[in-house]
Amino acid sequence: MKILVIGSGGREHSIIDKLNNKTNTIWAYPGNPGIHEVALKTSIERNSFEEISNFATQNNIDLVVVGPEQPLADGIVDFLESRDIKVFGPSKLASEIESSKSFAKQLMKQFNIPTADFQVFSKEEKKIALDLCKTICGKVVIKADGLAAGKGVAICETYKQAEQTIEDYFEGKFGDAGNKIVIEQFLEGEEASIFVITDGKDYIILPSAQDHKRVYDGDNGPNTGGMGAYAPAPIISDQLLKEIENSIIKPTLDGMRRLGRPFRGCLYVGLMITKEGLPKVIEYNCRFGDPETQAVLQLIEGNFDELLLSVANHSINNDAIKIIPNRFASCVVLASGGYPEKYQIGFEIIGMTSIDNDKMKIYQAGTKIENNKLLTNGGRVLCLVSAGASLQSSLQNIYQNINNIKFENMHYRTDIGSRAIKHLKQNG
Repeated sequence: MKILVIGSGGREHSIIDKLNNKTNTIWAYPGNPGIHEVALKTSIERNSFEEISNFATQNNIDLVVVGPEQPLADGIVDFLESRDIKVFGPSKLASEIESSKSFAKQLMKQFNIPTADFQVFSKEEKKIALDLCKTICGKVVIKADGLAAGKGVAICETYKQAEQTIEDYFEGKFGDAGNKIVIEQFLEGEEASIFVITDGKDYIILPSAQDHKRVYDGDNGPNTGGMGAYAPAPIISDQLLKEIENSIIKPTLDGMRRLGRPFRGCLYVGLMITKEGLPKVIEYNCRFGDPETQAVLQLIEGNFDELLLSVANHSINNDAIKIIPNRFASCVVLASGGYPEKYQIGFEIIGMTSIDNDKMKIYQAGTKIENNKLLTNGGRVLCLVSAGASLQSSLQNIYQNINNIKFENMHYRTDIGSRAIKHLKQNG
C-alpha cells in the first residue's frame, strides 16, 4: 500500500511506525527528522490542498492519513475525496466536533450526552459572561470556542482569574478561536481518554488512556499539549467502558449522523470520571490525541493500515486489528524549558544512540537537522515510549534511560502514571 501521512509531530511518528511494514511505502508531509528515517520525503513545496492532491494523484497514493486537527477543520478530507483520493479522517462538518466547542456542547445537550453544565458567549456578551462568573461560587472552566493547540482551556479559581481569562480570549490571545467562549461547570474527578475508530456507524474502541496536561509534577502549572500518557487507564473498568459506550459513544455517533455530519475517522472522547464514578464528556477531538496515541498504538496488533483504509472506504473492517491482552504502555515527553510559554529552540540533542531500542522507542516531535546535528525545534521535543507486562515496568524502562538524552533546558515530568499505579495497588 502507498500511504501519505500529513503531520510532523510525535503522534504522526508513532502512526507511521505502526503503518510501517515490508509491503507499505510511506511518505510524510511535512514530517520531521525522525519520521524521515522511516518515511520518504515528498516533493510538496507549499502547504496547500491542491499540492497534496497532486502529489497523491501523481504517486498513486492508496491512502492519505491526516494527523493534526487544523487541516481536518479546514476541509482537507472533503477536498481530497472530491478528487477520488482515499483519506482517513472526518469531513469539515464532522470536524466541528473539535473546532467548535459550542457546537460540541450543543450536540451533547441535544442528544442527552452527559457533560458539564455550560453557557456560550460572544464578544458582544462579555458583560453577561462576567456577571455569570461573579455569581458562581468556586472554580469555573473557560474555553476558547475554536482551535487553540490544546491550550485554550483555563480553570479559574477566582473571579479575578475568570475576568482576566475572558479579557485575554476576547482580545485575541488565541486569534479568532477566542471570538466565542464556553463557560462551564468545573467537574471534579479523574480524566481519561477513549479513541473510537469509526466509519460513522460501526466502530472499534481502542484501549483507554490518561493524558497529563499540566506542565509540572503533581498536575501543577499551566496546561500544555500533553506532557505524557499511559494506557490502559485502570480507572476505566470493563463495566464503566460499557456505560461509556452506551451513554456517550453510541449517542455521539448517532447524533452526528442525524445532524447530517457522519463522523468517519478517529473520534477522541475526553472524559471526566466524577467522584461519584459517573463518566462525563469534557471534550471531543476529531483525530488521534497526542501524546496518548504514542502509548495506545503499542497495545494493538494486526493490520493497522487495513483498518484505516476500511474507514476511508466507509466500511470498517473490525477484524483488521486486535488489542494485545495484559499489556501496558507509557509515554514521557521531553520538552523545552519554559514550555508552554516562551522557550528557546536550536539546542543540540545528544544521547539518542545510547538508548536500548528493545526497551524503548523515541518518537520525535519538535526537532530539526542543521549542519548534520539534531536540534530542538519546538515546545515538545521528544516522546519516550515503552510497553511491558505492567505499567510499572514500562515506566521503569523510560525513567532508567531518560538521563541518557540531553539538551539545554530539557524538562519532563517525573510522575507520569502515578495515579494509575495508585489505582492498581488499591485494587491488588
